[in-house]
Amino acid sequence: MNDTSHNKKEQRKQLLHALSFLSQIGITMAACVLIGVILGRLFDGIFGTAPWLLLLFSFFGVGAAFKALYDLLHKK
Repeated sequence: MNDTSHNKKEQRKQLLHALSFLSQIGITMAACVLIGVILGRLFDGIFGTAPWLLLLFSFFGVGAAFKALYDLLHKK
């Protein structure tokens, strides 16, 4: 195996690793916000407090998303 093909394989490996990390960030943030919205709507339906719990849990979801992003970046 020559040096050029080894460099290309290494670059491809690094690119795939970077893409997987970026997709992990996106999926994690979207899941946190989505869970907050779903819980907020569920509790609003149960308690009849619309839209207050939806807003509250949406903000909690955004906070959880930023916390997860912070943890991912510090783990890296």
